[in-house]
Amino acid sequence: MFGFLDELAATDGSAISLYLPQRTSLVTVKELLGKASVSSVAPSGIDEIISGSQTGAVLFWGLSRKYLVLPPFPIKEEHVNNGYDVEPLRSLLSHDFLIGLILIRLGAYSIGVCRGSVLLDSKTGTGLVHGRHKKGGSSQARFARHREKQIEYFLDRVCGHVREHIEPHARSLDYLVYGGARSTILSLRKRCPFLGQFENRILRMLLDIPEPRKAVLEKALADVWSTNVIEWSEDTD
Repeated sequence: MFGFLDELAATDGSAISLYLPQRTSLVTVKELLGKASVSSVAPSGIDEIISGSQTGAVLFWGLSRKYLVLPPFPIKEEHVNNGYDVEPLRSLLSHDFLIGLILIRLGAYSIGVCRGSVLLDSKTGTGLVHGRHKKGGSSQARFARHREKQIEYFLDRVCGHVREHIEPHARSLDYLVYGGARSTILSLRKRCPFLGQFENRILRMLLDIPEPRKAVLEKALADVWSTNVIEWSEDTD
């Protein structure tokens, strides 16, 4: 990514760089694109992509090169600059954020703390949670109660491990990332009050995570740091 930014910064020709913070409304995005004289020539739907980004967006728009960059971490301030101004984005991507990761599905979990892209500490484990009972009658009700107790015990154990590994970093943690099954993530957050202090630091949910393992945790960390770049080129006859 830094090679891409270096190359872009060295590009000659007229251009404009537009930095749009996270949670910028669609109306505001349209206004900013208009002020930058981009709205009439930009591809249809670009304003919706920008306003829908959880981390904001950076638009580099020039005669020869046109890119929309969706960064892995939130853009905090709005900037409209002439030329290919990559420095605010470079600064964001150069910061060694302290990030906690909690990956969980029923019966398996993986917890990690990383500085930048380096994993500092991790814990991966499993817990017994039976599958759903498919037969009816009183036996199904008993099984359901037993399964619910297993889930509660599993979530309490995970909460304990979360506190063990993340609490030492609680004050300095920049972001928290969840991954796994949405329903299980929500159940953990409800049953683990310790996690409430990080509500305003949740970066994202990675819901396509397979059963948590150490390799899955490392892959999730790489995904957290990934940057999406969309390029447009002029059609020529």
